[in-house]
Amino acid sequence: MNQNPISNLEKSLLYIRNLNNCPPSYLNDPGRKDFFEIVWLKNEDPLHGISDPALGIKGDWIYLIPPYRVHQLNKAGKNGELISFKRSMLEEEDKDFLLDLFRIFNVQGEFSCLRLDEASSKELGDIYHIIETEYNRESNSFVMLKALLKVFLLKLISVKEHEFTHHDIHQKRLYEFLMLLESNFQTVTNIDFYAGKLGISSKRLNQILKEKLNKTGTQIIHDRIILEAKRKIIHSEVTIKEIAYDLGFTDRPYFSRFFKKQTGETPEEFQKKARAHIESKFNTLI
Repeated sequence: MNQNPISNLEKSLLYIRNLNNCPPSYLNDPGRKDFFEIVWLKNEDPLHGISDPALGIKGDWIYLIPPYRVHQLNKAGKNGELISFKRSMLEEEDKDFLLDLFRIFNVQGEFSCLRLDEASSKELGDIYHIIETEYNRESNSFVMLKALLKVFLLKLISVKEHEFTHHDIHQKRLYEFLMLLESNFQTVTNIDFYAGKLGISSKRLNQILKEKLNKTGTQIIHDRIILEAKRKIIHSEVTIKEIAYDLGFTDRPYFSRFFKKQTGETPEEFQKKARAHIESKFNTLI
């Protein structure tokens, strides 16, 4: 366990820091793309716009950001904690737990957010304190950190998902589809491939995805390609032409038309906007 992965997250599985002491080297590290991130604001206003003005008061807010996301949450000068971890910190065979985790992290969106009441904040705080103490030990235990992280996540799941049904077979199909998608979206865009791997028809898979995410399989595949394109445009130095080829497009103009159809702007327009955002907002999670 690398307990101080300031300059190279690639070799780390877990990263814990106080938000006030989170170095730019972490925020700019390309290895962040592989991490689930928990941003816990303490006695702060929320980072995003909320529809109910009555909720716009200081409190404890937790942002759950899944890997590979292009998120723009400016937490400069905020009070709170950051927990980042790779999927390899989790037990892969515990699919019910992973499915719950994917639900609360809103893996098909940019991030998920929940506000903690006083009791939940205290319970999570007690668990976090134990994790932080073990993490900062000179010879910390990976087994203990892994177990403690799971306890913390299970508590988050119980706070976020009271209504979640563990035995919904459609939810399990959704989980399996998203797992397949992560491994294959850059090379396979045919929904028949995913349906075949799941042992169901393309029509049935689309029905499930429409019910659970209100999108067809093709729309979800396209969303994932766009998400990866945005991440590469922001976090890499390669050209847009190279990004197009990396994502399986045979020529750059076709990629540009696809990108604009999905987002309403060209890759160049998105790149210009993203760079302006980074330059104007210091210490932003992006």
